[in-house]
Amino acid sequence: MPKQKLSAKARKAKRIRDLAAANTRRREKMRAENQRKRRAANKKGVNIKGKDYDHKSGRFKSVKSNRGNDGEGTKKEGCKRKKRK
Repeated sequence: MPKQKLSAKARKAKRIRDLAAANTRRREKMRAENQRKRRAANKKGVNIKGKDYDHKSGRFKSVKSNRGNDGEGTKKEGCKRKKRK
């Protein structure tokens, strides 16, 4: 994926937004869980090279298949919006 072409002002705003999102309590818990699972898998001798832990299915998946809600996209994922008439 090519790098985003942002103005200096937009890049700074995006950096602040991304950092705020990455440091939410939910994301901190997910990172901690990921570290625990990876360390446990390495200890067991499981080959997890090139794989990410999928919090939704609870197992390690390839990086490619762990993106975009398993090919469904993220538009409807976790959406609780009301239907518009």
